[in-house]
Amino acid sequence: MTYVAEEFTPEEADILRRYFTNLDRPVFALVNLPEVVKGALFARYSRSPKSLRRLFIDEFVGDLDIGGDETVDATMGLARAEELYERVFLEYGDDSVAQLGGVHLACEQASNLLTKVLERGRLMSYLEQSTRYISYDSRFGGRYRYHRDPELLASRHGTRYIGEMDRMFDAYSTAVERMTEHVRRAVPQGPDDSDLVYRQATRAKALDAVRGLLPAGATSNVGIYGSGQAFEALILRMRAHPLPEARAYADEMLVELRKVIPSFLRRVDIPERGGRWVDYLRTRRTETERAVDELLGGTPVPSVPEVSLTEYDADGEERLIAAICYPFSDLPDAELRRRVSEMPLEDRLALISAEVGDRGNRRHRPGRAFEATGYRFDVLSDYGAFRDLQRHRMMTVEWQRLTPNHGFLRPELVDEAGLSDLFDSTMARSADLFDLLREDFPQQASYAVSMAYRLRYSMQFNAREAMHMLELRSSPQGHPSYRRVVLEMHRLIADQAGHHAIAGAMSHMTTEAPELERLESERRSEARRLSDG
Repeated sequence: MTYVAEEFTPEEADILRRYFTNLDRPVFALVNLPEVVKGALFARYSRSPKSLRRLFIDEFVGDLDIGGDETVDATMGLARAEELYERVFLEYGDDSVAQLGGVHLACEQASNLLTKVLERGRLMSYLEQSTRYISYDSRFGGRYRYHRDPELLASRHGTRYIGEMDRMFDAYSTAVERMTEHVRRAVPQGPDDSDLVYRQATRAKALDAVRGLLPAGATSNVGIYGSGQAFEALILRMRAHPLPEARAYADEMLVELRKVIPSFLRRVDIPERGGRWVDYLRTRRTETERAVDELLGGTPVPSVPEVSLTEYDADGEERLIAAICYPFSDLPDAELRRRVSEMPLEDRLALISAEVGDRGNRRHRPGRAFEATGYRFDVLSDYGAFRDLQRHRMMTVEWQRLTPNHGFLRPELVDEAGLSDLFDSTMARSADLFDLLREDFPQQASYAVSMAYRLRYSMQFNAREAMHMLELRSSPQGHPSYRRVVLEMHRLIADQAGHHAIAGAMSHMTTEAPELERLESERRSEARRLSDG
């Protein structure tokens, strides 16, 4: 694995080895820290260009009492942990105990392709470095931050790959500065906004506008929290994945997790357990892909809208109303459905209104009755929007391979800033590099595809998750590309599905696009800083 190791002074290393399971690898676990500190560290991590260990040294150590941990060495704790967990495991069994031990794990310098693999599990929590707060034009270890696959670099395409990816990052760097200047010329500073608030909000808008220039090979840092059982499932999936980077990180993760929860992962390497599981996952994927290609390969791709509602319950609101009544009634489900079907409209609306209640903010949501009906959408958006929407886990999301074949989206702001030629030439460079790589490296070729290119994916979720996701992702600070997707989803739920009451219950949708998406958020952040000070 190609990885740029960070250097620490002897004094820094002495502190770090008390709390991190290694100091020189891209994957490591956090130990011997209060849960609130680990959570706060991960939260800050998502908006910082620093590695987690550097962030800990620079911004957290000064506020912690670490004197009592001087004898702790987290990098040497394997034998003791193994003895303890093995004893518990033998007494209580595998899966039930594996659900109760959790780990905070950091995966650094992971490509954007890999982050989607890491964040696929439903029963884990993730924080990913944000392209909205961090400019990717800075270099790490003297190199731009994109994944360098060892096999690809050693091939006849290696030099071309490095050269073209560097040029794409050069274009991004130029675009960031020119876009920032354009936004600040176009949007004046408010009389009540501090210089910091204005700079942060305008910079975020510029980064939003040009992030499509970044290739999917751009690397990110991901913080993960999950149980032993969830990590076991993740590692097995990654070992069966066709992307070499995913398999390499699976091995890195296993080494570090075994320093903290070794027995929870003991089945992974047993041929008759984890081995057969990986074989099953790999074979299933390969055979399904082959069968689909034989049956559907070469079929012309029709032109479709960016967002299509492909499945919904015509009687979805009846289902929902029956579910509202169920816990407060003695009637069986079938009878409730019959009675609801005969109700006048005003009675149905009254029941939905009672269940929804007076929603003071978007976090006030109705109960599980709203899970009684759902929707399936087919989406063709830019890859950047997909990255943000994919992280919602209370749904089923499937996506196709990232290629340049569906074209790209160029933000209007790029045209207004006079960056169209730079943008389009970078898209052409991205597509040419993909075409060069795809025959020899069909998986790694997607590293070259810029995030402005469109990806097709399906999203299936119930009405309760729709309320959460659509209100959140339409909020003023949302990125324009995914705001457009969720606003169209909301319209289709009302107009195509005819679920006007469900759509109406989503009372915290934001339809008007703000001039500076992050302005209000930055104002609130500054107000908190001032009050804390």
